Amino acid sequence: MEITFDGQRVRAGVEARERFYDSRGYGRPRGGTLELAPVEAAHLLFRGDLDSVRDRREDRTLDFGAFLASTAVSEVSFLVYKELRDRGFYLSPVRDGPADTDCEFAVYPRGQGPWDDEVAYRVRAVSERESVPAGELRALVGRAAADGATGVLAVVDEESEVTYLELTEPTVTGETDHDLPGVAGRLLSDRVLVSDPPVALYERAFYGQQVNPDGLVQLSLVEAAYLADSGLLSLEDADDPGAVLRERGRAVEGDRFDRRLRTYSTLRTDGVVPKTGFKFGADFRTYAEVESVDQLGHSELLVRVLPAGHVFAPRDLALDVRLAHGVRKQMVFGLAGDSLVWLAAERLTP
Repeated sequence: MEITFDGQRVRAGVEARERFYDSRGYGRPRGGTLELAPVEAAHLLFRGDLDSVRDRREDRTLDFGAFLASTAVSEVSFLVYKELRDRGFYLSPVRDGPADTDCEFAVYPRGQGPWDDEVAYRVRAVSERESVPAGELRALVGRAAADGATGVLAVVDEESEVTYLELTEPTVTGETDHDLPGVAGRLLSDRVLVSDPPVALYERAFYGQQVNPDGLVQLSLVEAAYLADSGLLSLEDADDPGAVLRERGRAVEGDRFDRRLRTYSTLRTDGVVPKTGFKFGADFRTYAEVESVDQLGHSELLVRVLPAGHVFAPRDLALDVRLAHGVRKQMVFGLAGDSLVWLAAERLTP
């Protein structure tokens, strides 16, 4: 059969449609012919189902090696496509942008194909050396949700192994709610000391850290700023303690303090208790329900706070996810811009 390539699509006749689409889900029917994406043609060449493809632009014949070495398809997209096919999935390449953008795949549930309506995953294939803007990951999650599917980032490392990261925009809520009386504190260099705190401040609501058995409590700047903004914390000689604490926070850690305070405030408002995540390399670890410190369970999430326009390095993303998994937590990123948006990532085995 004659298989031709025009620089965008590979086209074949009726025989190819019956052999490749009807039985194995490759390509898209176009009238009585079959149209293949370059990555699909590369896989058929790799398998030996096709001997070659004729490039109509240069009137030359391309075998698998020559086709993959051309600009027709990236090796990263091919490796992800091949790996998912090896796992028993039918999948279709889709592009929402120009031809030189990263490839996405609509992956169908096992036993189903492009002739069915259901999609299991929307997968974006990237190299470990690429950078991926947070906005593009959110867009992938949104497109997947429109299909009732899961958004997945497939990262190909330098040894051609593929790591799959499941992406979601979770709803982060809890059931912690404690009424507190007002407290007075003293601002130190980068924390606040409460010398006569009510028992509930630490023991029930889990604010700060108890310094000694007599009840002296030390608050972080972000905890103190939230309490001050809530009207629950006063400072010596400060008419506006919230403004004083925000100014000190910015002096200590720059714009990052505002992002962390916004994230902390959102979590507390939604019934979640955030505590420092420094030991885990994160901004916060969180508890969805706190009755008392004596009965405290394991934290559920690790939260890293980032600007809304953050650009992820896949290696760093994989490191965060692996660390969170190792301590039995889920990795969540708080993307702070005009609003706060959650993006969660975890390992996936399709």
